[in-house]
Amino acid sequence: MSDTPKSAAIGDYVLAESVGYLISRVRSTMWNMVTQHTTSELGITSTQASILFMLAVGKCLTAADIAREYGIDASAVTRLIDRLEKRGLLSRVRSEEDRRVVRLALTDEGRATAEKIPAIFTSVLDNLLAGFTPEEVGFLKSMLRRILANSCDPAVASLHGGNDKPGTSLR
Repeated sequence: MSDTPKSAAIGDYVLAESVGYLISRVRSTMWNMVTQHTTSELGITSTQASILFMLAVGKCLTAADIAREYGIDASAVTRLIDRLEKRGLLSRVRSEEDRRVVRLALTDEGRATAEKIPAIFTSVLDNLLAGFTPEEVGFLKSMLRRILANSCDPAVASLHGGNDKPGTSLR
């Protein structure tokens, strides 16, 4: 007899009890809700809104940064940037130090749009986290950070030591 654990048969796997499935469904639901708001209020998709927000806070400054952050290929990022540039929300600016580097910069209209995005994110999360105590939200964030830390992805290492004290943002 083998010491190798027997893998569960497909019929024994309860999808609705899978942490991965639940995280995926929450992400999908949250993103769909954000998209409904950003489309109706700003005329852009949730991904476009998120990119504007990332630029506004200085997290993603180049197309390569965006591709890494979102886990999407460079051609998809180029199309997203093209759409945002065509709408007059951002511009491409060639670096003075290294002409090969093209930075992304918000236009005045892009910055004004980005300023509206936190309220949309907050509204969606307030809806999804209704009935949670601040301590429960802090615990949820702490567990999600631990999952990210376990991924050994250096890009998420900075998220592990967040501030979950009562009175801090629930988002």
